[in-house]
Amino acid sequence: MSGSRIIAIIIVALIHIGMGYALVTGLAYSAFKEAVERVTTVDIEEPPPPPEEEPPPPPPEQEVAPPPPVAPPPPINVAPNPPPVRVQPNIPPPAPISRVVPPPAPPAPAAPPPPPPAPDLSRPAQPEGQARWQRRIIENYPSRALRREIEGTVGVSVTIGADGRVASCRVTRSADPILDEAACDDMRRYARFSPALDRSGNPTSGSWATNIVYQIN
Repeated sequence: MSGSRIIAIIIVALIHIGMGYALVTGLAYSAFKEAVERVTTVDIEEPPPPPEEEPPPPPPEQEVAPPPPVAPPPPINVAPNPPPVRVQPNIPPPAPISRVVPPPAPPAPAAPPPPPPAPDLSRPAQPEGQARWQRRIIENYPSRALRREIEGTVGVSVTIGADGRVASCRVTRSADPILDEAACDDMRRYARFSPALDRSGNPTSGSWATNIVYQIN
């Protein structure tokens, strides 16, 4: 490419650049001018202040009634000379005070004597028909003891209930196991008693002791 052609191209490019700058600048200015024209100026006017209120008229003066007439006080008569004061030189002694002594109170009545104690009605248990039921016990001699010819005396202590029957029995003197067992069994079966009584006379439990003699005739 020759030098003259290069210079021509550069000149053409500069012309295009200048024209573009001018075009852009003109368009920006026209847009700015159009925007300014569209702006509407608004003037805000402040309202006038309200008129000042006139002060109310003063109230009418009320007529004050004159005070009622006051009568002058009556004159006070002052005695020039007060009456003389009598002084009694001897003052009589006061009258003695009489004391009234009340009569003595009557003596309090004597307390009633305590009631006598209730009679003691207690008593121990007592056998009823002892000879009869004791004979039945002897006649009921254990057969085993008879065959072996065992004899002896058995001591027993029994507890009698409120019904007069033997409630329990224990051997206090042993003779032989056969006779000991037979003695307690027969006491429960045949023995009868009048039950023991407490202080009020009511039946209660009691105890009784005896010896049973077993002897072969």
